[in-house]
Amino acid sequence: MAETLATTPPILPRFGLPIGPLASPEVLADPYPLYHALRKASPVLRAPLPAEAGGELWILTRYADIEGVLHDARFSVERERAALVRANPTLIPRALLGESGAFRSMLIMDPPDHTRVRGLVSRAFTPRRAAALAPRIEALVDELLDGVSGSEEWDVMGALAAPLPAIVIAELLGVPARDHRQFKEWSSQLVSGLGAGSPEEARARFEGALGSLLDYLGGIVAERRREPRDDLITALIQARDERDALRENELLATANLLLVAGHETTTNLIGNGLLALLRHPGELARLHAEPGLLRGAIEELLRFDSPVQATVRIAREPAELGGQSIAEGALVFLSLGAANRDPEVFADPDRLDVGRSDVHHLSFGHGPHFCLGANLARLEAEIAFRRLLARFPRLALATDKVEWRPNPVLRGLVALPVRG
Repeated sequence: MAETLATTPPILPRFGLPIGPLASPEVLADPYPLYHALRKASPVLRAPLPAEAGGELWILTRYADIEGVLHDARFSVERERAALVRANPTLIPRALLGESGAFRSMLIMDPPDHTRVRGLVSRAFTPRRAAALAPRIEALVDELLDGVSGSEEWDVMGALAAPLPAIVIAELLGVPARDHRQFKEWSSQLVSGLGAGSPEEARARFEGALGSLLDYLGGIVAERRREPRDDLITALIQARDERDALRENELLATANLLLVAGHETTTNLIGNGLLALLRHPGELARLHAEPGLLRGAIEELLRFDSPVQATVRIAREPAELGGQSIAEGALVFLSLGAANRDPEVFADPDRLDVGRSDVHHLSFGHGPHFCLGANLARLEAEIAFRRLLARFPRLALATDKVEWRPNPVLRGLVALPVRG
């Protein structure tokens, strides 16, 4: 989900914009009734901001509108174009706006910069490189599950969903095994730091973790320039076309992006997906009876409770959406979670159906910024679910109430206690 993560505004609720209801405990537990209500009342909704806010915020909840904006060149991913951001310079850490060169990844680039950088990264991070990881992912899943075999009760997030993608992306990049734990901690601080505490505390956590991580990645890049290896950072250094190669700050930004987006969202795909199955035992039983459904079921799990619930775009010029006039510089909040439950697109959208066909969800985004890591996320999830269901056929929830992380955009569980 790499091309989705950094275009989302996980900082919005904590850094001052008035979408507080999305962060309430009730909505964190189940945001979909609110999405339905918003879509029914006003699918293109202007948020009621005070005049002194200095700009417009629009919330979109209809699939057609959101898919259209994701393809529309009139809308930018460059956050500094937003009037709200320009009028409130302390609202968002400057690094998230790309002012730190090492954080200006392709996620916050419009063409032609985006086209150039994504093309170069695609030369290194190929579908073949991702597919070649399957044996290692299978071995890691079995090793992690061996650690809880025989346990009466255990936590899926801590035992499998969190460590698996973290190890995979660290090994892919070429991070030594001794540093995996520290790597994971920095990444978790970047994400969780944006969703809790005061704006000042959140910024301090974010900037501290980012500085440490970028210093570390800079050292890895320098080492690979001296001694190339068979890893992704080396491939990124060597990626070039007939005219160009990635610059130093682009290398760091890409490595950072792949680290954070490459495992935080996959962690939540595994956790959210398993929770959905355990809460729908009939569908879980179908997967046991028809294991051939699993690959399609991954798409349904992504639709049903997406790890990334929203992304943002900024109007580069005046535009009309759903009969509403959007001003130049308006910040447009695209609710991917709402789009994935739109009854105009998905029959009986609140029903989990592991046999649902042709699931055109928006969980990986759409258009030019479609998730570059989608193949790897799908592969990890498929292997994790296949081995988990095979080894624990009587798996069941060990609690009636789960705790969600305080981030309405990057949706994930604190823990998922199970037994069996």
